[in-house]
Amino acid sequence: MLCCVCKEKTATVHLTQIAGEKIQKVDLCEECAKTKGVNDQTGFSLADLLLGLGASQELEQAAGGAEVKCPTCGFSQADFKKTGRLGCATCYQTFAEGLEGLLKSMHKGTHHSGKVPESLRQKRDYSEQLSQLQKKLAKAIETENFESAAQLRDEIKLVSGRLAATLVA
Repeated sequence: MLCCVCKEKTATVHLTQIAGEKIQKVDLCEECAKTKGVNDQTGFSLADLLLGLGASQELEQAAGGAEVKCPTCGFSQADFKKTGRLGCATCYQTFAEGLEGLLKSMHKGTHHSGKVPESLRQKRDYSEQLSQLQKKLAKAIETENFESAAQLRDEIKLVSGRLAATLVA
């Protein structure tokens, strides 16, 4: 099992936090455990471990050291540090500056685009491509660019065939 922080070394320190019915597990290598202060019982927060080094510190720095609270739910940085979660959708806007760095370090980006099954994604891509080609074809015919129109017609046939093949599969 690899370390949750560096994702390179074998995890030898395993932490588990049980809050109600929810279980959160963190696996760390010796080096990451030492840098996080895991051997000091009061020196680390599980929220900091789960969200990266200094998660709560980044939020506090972004707020200029002042205690910022969400106007909708009243959630504060202290609540975030305790639970490792935000209270509502407005919290993401309230704590945006500090969260952006955290999200970038944890994920590929800061915008969630969702997951789509491969077959559905292909159908959607072919449909969009077909729509674009048809618009280009209409424009080529309108401007009497028949050479380009003939090429576009051939591309449309090709993409239509691919789309039909994905619909059958």
